[in-house]
Amino acid sequence: MKKYLMLVALFFATTLFAAEKGTWTGYISDDHCGAKGAGHEACAKQCVKDGHVPIFVVGDKIYKIKDTKKVSKFIGEKVTITGTITDDVVDIEKVKK
Repeated sequence: MKKYLMLVALFFATTLFAAEKGTWTGYISDDHCGAKGAGHEACAKQCVKDGHVPIFVVGDKIYKIKDTKKVSKFIGEKVTITGTITDDVVDIEKVKK
């Protein structure tokens, strides 16, 4: 029983450390074009309109977005996102331009 409880505790500790809560500034792009950055707004908007998924780009790191509706009005723009990143997926609490 003790081994089982230790494994459960280890699992939860690992899960907690895998999530990173914070604030990041980057661009909302799309999964077709990736990390294009500034000057890519019109193309990103067209790609999302064509069915590609919005992503969050910070430097050369690309993150999936848990709820893409939260960034729908920011496609192609530089934004600051507050939330939690777990396994390269950002769960957005707040997004601002």
